[in-house]
Amino acid sequence: MTRRHILSRIAAIAFTALVATPVAAEPVKEIRIGYQKIGALLLAKARRVVEQRFEPQGVAVKWVDFQAGPPLLEALNAGAIDYGYTGDSPPIFAQAAKAKIVYVAAIPARGEGQAIVVNAASPIRTLNDLKGKKVAVAKGSSAHNLLIAALENAGIGFDEITPVYLSPADASAALTSGAVDAWSIWDPFYAIAEIGKNARPLPIDPKATVQNSFFLANRDFAEKHPDVVVAINEEVARATQWADTHREETARLFTEASGVDYAAQKRSVDRGEFTFSPVTEKVLEGQQAVADRYFKLKLIPNRIDVHDVVWAKAKS
Repeated sequence: MTRRHILSRIAAIAFTALVATPVAAEPVKEIRIGYQKIGALLLAKARRVVEQRFEPQGVAVKWVDFQAGPPLLEALNAGAIDYGYTGDSPPIFAQAAKAKIVYVAAIPARGEGQAIVVNAASPIRTLNDLKGKKVAVAKGSSAHNLLIAALENAGIGFDEITPVYLSPADASAALTSGAVDAWSIWDPFYAIAEIGKNARPLPIDPKATVQNSFFLANRDFAEKHPDVVVAINEEVARATQWADTHREETARLFTEASGVDYAAQKRSVDRGEFTFSPVTEKVLEGQQAVADRYFKLKLIPNRIDVHDVVWAKAKS
């Protein structure tokens, strides 16, 4: 073998080694968390538990406020945030749109913090009375699924009502003015409507209200920085454990952090779920049922398998 051949072989081996060696991810300098003014992430923000974990390492934490889950997941897909929390429906619409998201943890819940409400003086008393009526709901939100599931459970077709897709703020105004007949909504907006507007929830079979919520991450971020996602999960889990045994203090923290009246926050906290869980098969079965429901109604273009976007470290 000539000297030139030997040098060529050495160069080839060095190149192969370089390609085969994984390039270390750039150290995280800032963690961007999308939150809504409800639940575990609002509590984590108020108590600065994520900052206490990361700032000693020189990592900044930026909190980005969203009114609902769908725009939060749009930001997560775009890489504008790294981690966030939503109800069950937004991830399904996001996955159907091929968003870069992964489920990283869950909050199994009874769903008592959401309802379909009407004005106190409304003649509507049951779900059956909603036939032919206008119902406000945020499209692609957990309240959207609640509305569909509640009607389905009562034997009422979704095409027997007229959904009016509005943000919570616009829906609240529409219900008060009579522009819509009912409103499917979650806490604390539900509690605000009850206390501030004397709204009345319609009776719903509890089986239709069982809904899970989820913590999600940008897929690329989770792949590059799994230790960061694990650490955030740990701090959020601790925050939920604390809240479950400190509900009055939690309500006060929520009031300070959100500006929502204490009475409304106290009511929403008292009936809220403060749990934290891996993404179990039982949770996924429930989430798949939600996805199949949306596909059946042609609200998403194709059937999806929710297992496809579960982060490996999120499974129990």
